[in-house]
Parts: sequence; structure tokens; C-alpha cells
Amino acid sequence: MTMHSSLQRAFTNRSVLKVISGLNNFNAENVAAIAKAAELGGATFVDIAADADLVRLVKSLINLPICVSAVEPEKFVASVAAGADLIEIGNFDSFYAQGRRFEAEEVLALTKQTRALLPEITLSVTVPHILTLDQQVQLAEELVKAGADIIQTEGGTSSQPTHGGTLGLIEKAAPTLAAAYEISRAVSVPVLCASGISSVTAPLAIASGAAGIGVGSAINQLNSEIAMIAAVRGLVEALATASTSRTFA
Repeated sequence: MTMHSSLQRAFTNRSVLKVISGLNNFNAENVAAIAKAAELGGATFVDIAADADLVRLVKSLINLPICVSAVEPEKFVASVAAGADLIEIGNFDSFYAQGRRFEAEEVLALTKQTRALLPEITLSVTVPHILTLDQQVQLAEELVKAGADIIQTEGGTSSQPTHGGTLGLIEKAAPTLAAAYEISRAVSVPVLCASGISSVTAPLAIASGAAGIGVGSAINQLNSEIAMIAAVRGLVEALATASTSRTFA
């Protein structure tokens, strides 16, 4: 696997910030605004819907690596041809609301199909939070054997914080942090902690063993590019704090 050099550095430094525009977000104007805010705010890479036109648009606007997300392997082919740098089987959060579940067998099968279609591209795969933690670890190990280069965790949609403020943010991140802790100790590839992460919990994700974080709604639901840039910068600073505290630990 050849990984984009800026990505490789960020994974090595455990300071990755992936900004997610959304698997079902095909609004070119909105995706463009999120992508530009990600670059201006200092994110490591962006994650957009697997759509060749969107890939070409974003490539024309920013220099960050572009990841495309889908749950149908054949959708990746045109996006990679259009210039996507890496691919992600995941963003399952958008399907749970519709009652669509992703079990371990299906995620593993999708990974194998994707690898058969695209043997060289950097591949990230999300482990569904609907599985128990020990099942998540087992699946992560199987995904790495099947060719996954990055494992992503999730869980923000399943957590129901009972408090506001900082305590609520920690409650919201608890499922994905727990998954990152368990999975990062079981696999040799980088783990990205995503879903329900904020600037409060970004350092906790790194402390849990993650190489970085993926953030979607905390950025993509903001209604101005200035607010998006500020949110990205806040996350970058939180990750830098985590890196500094590791240095002095």
C-alpha cells in the first residue's frame, strides 16, 4: 500500500483529523464548503461520498488527500479513477436511522469484494458499533487479514448522553472511545476514532490508542464556512495538545 505522504506523517504522529461531509451528501456546494474549511482549518484529509464528479470538484479546490465512502464496492472504481486517494467502507451512521444494520459477515464480505476490485488503494473499514466490543475486536482482526489498511470505530449515534456540557460530550464519545481502546490493542494498523468526537474528547481518542479522529456532524452541520473553519481549527489544536502531552508523559 502506498499512502499519501502527508497522511503517512499524520498517522505516524498520531494527529490525523479526517473531516467527513457525509456518505449521502451529494450537494456539491455544501461538500465544496466543507472541503475548503477542512483545508483552511488544518485537517489531514477529507471524506466525501463516492461520486466521481464530487471527487473532481474537490480535487480542483483543495490539495488535501480525498477519501471516498460507500457501502457498495463498485461505487469506488469510478471515484478512484477520478483521483480519490483512499476509500472507506463505512459511514454506517447514515443507515442506522433507516433501520439498516451492518453485521460482521457483511462488512467482511464488502472488504473482500473491494480488495478484489481495487487491490492497491489505501482501504479504511469501519467496525459497526452494533456489535459487542469483543465482536468488534474479532471483526477488526479479520478485516486486517482481508486487506484493510485502517480501521475506523463508531458509536456516537448509539450513545444517549444524559448530561449537557463537557460531561455530555464525554458520554457521547464513550462507545467509540471504548472501541478504539480495545481494537488498537488488537491490530497492527492505525485506528481512526470517529462518530461523536469533539474537541473535548479528541485527546481522549489519542490516549485510547487511536492514530486520529474522524469528525462529521460537528463540522458539516454548521451553516457558515467561517464556523466550519473554526471548528476544524479547534479539533486540530485539541489533537496538538494530545501530542504535546504524550511527549511530556
